[in-house]
Amino acid sequence: MELLLWRHCEAEPGEPDLGRALTGKGEKQARRMAAWLHAHLPDSARILVSPARRSQQTAQALAELAPRKLKTVDALAPGASVEQVLQAVRWPDAKSVVVVVGHQPTLGWMASRLLAGTETDWPIKKGGVWWFSSRDRDGVEQVVLRAVLSPDLL
Repeated sequence: MELLLWRHCEAEPGEPDLGRALTGKGEKQARRMAAWLHAHLPDSARILVSPARRSQQTAQALAELAPRKLKTVDALAPGASVEQVLQAVRWPDAKSVVVVVGHQPTLGWMASRLLAGTETDWPIKKGGVWWFSSRDRDGVEQVVLRAVLSPDLL
């Protein structure tokens, strides 16, 4: 399985939290990262998105580049647990590439759980992507970190 964790891009401060929109900088970050993802993802990739406006806007930048459908998943909202996200993406058994557009600290917890087996506060920059693969080697499931990107590197 291929799993990408994409943290929403820079958003305006304020309340209500779910209604916060991307800033101008956040829109640029989303377009930059979306262009890179578009070049590296198959068209069949599933895009699962938090209901938060900033996550929806981040994912929309990718959807505008190819006919990929976005699916809003309430289990990806701010405050989600790692277990909720793992269930939503069907890790490690899903057959398709899955992109999760969500929030800190959940995405950092996910990254640490996948790589280190424990949930630790790992930072993921706004607009950043962590790309994981799951594979079986001689009956042992392995997790491989394929890429870590920040929009300011693109």
